[in-house]
Amino acid sequence: MKYEWRKQEKQFYLPKQKPIALEIPKQKFIFLKGVGDPNGPEFKERIEVLYPISYGIKAVYRKYCHDKEVEFDDYVVFPLEGVWSLTDAGQKLDHLDKNEFVYDIMMRIPDFVPEEVVQNAIKNVKEKKYHPLMDELEQKTYPANQVMEILHIGRYDDELDSFEMMDRECAKLGKTRISMIHREIYLSDARRVSSDKLKTVLRYEIE
Repeated sequence: MKYEWRKQEKQFYLPKQKPIALEIPKQKFIFLKGVGDPNGPEFKERIEVLYPISYGIKAVYRKYCHDKEVEFDDYVVFPLEGVWSLTDAGQKLDHLDKNEFVYDIMMRIPDFVPEEVVQNAIKNVKEKKYHPLMDELEQKTYPANQVMEILHIGRYDDELDSFEMMDRECAKLGKTRISMIHREIYLSDARRVSSDKLKTVLRYEIE
């Protein structure tokens, strides 16, 4: 059976344009760290490394399952995500300077994919299409946490309105935002979708 995040995890990845608090289970990712303006070439380069790795993991997992009894023998690759913060200098400014962004750009690995599959896939992709950034790949498992989440439709630069809606709902529920770090899940391909129609899940941790 094929695991499809749009079906099995619809509540986490396909929210409404209305803020909601929910519990996110632990999740495992492969990611690359970065600093600077996401409109620059360094950010694009990291994305171009993550996608072949993620699809490589999927391909190796399908082969791995050929002679095994498993619940899921295939899956839909998860969307690109980013965890965003600011440098110390950027946090002291009275305006947003995109050059001061600090980020992890990442893609999720399903929990049922064994670590040996991940490592074999990375090795295979390196051998076929090596890029120096592949040596900087890291893995991270985020623990389960409580978050505020919303679907933002439109330009990335207009996300402030959605964050303000989230903040109001957070206060209404008597919750507190833990930090200024936030996560974005990119449901649209910015290369193919006009900026006013981009769909992005915005999420931050609360307590």
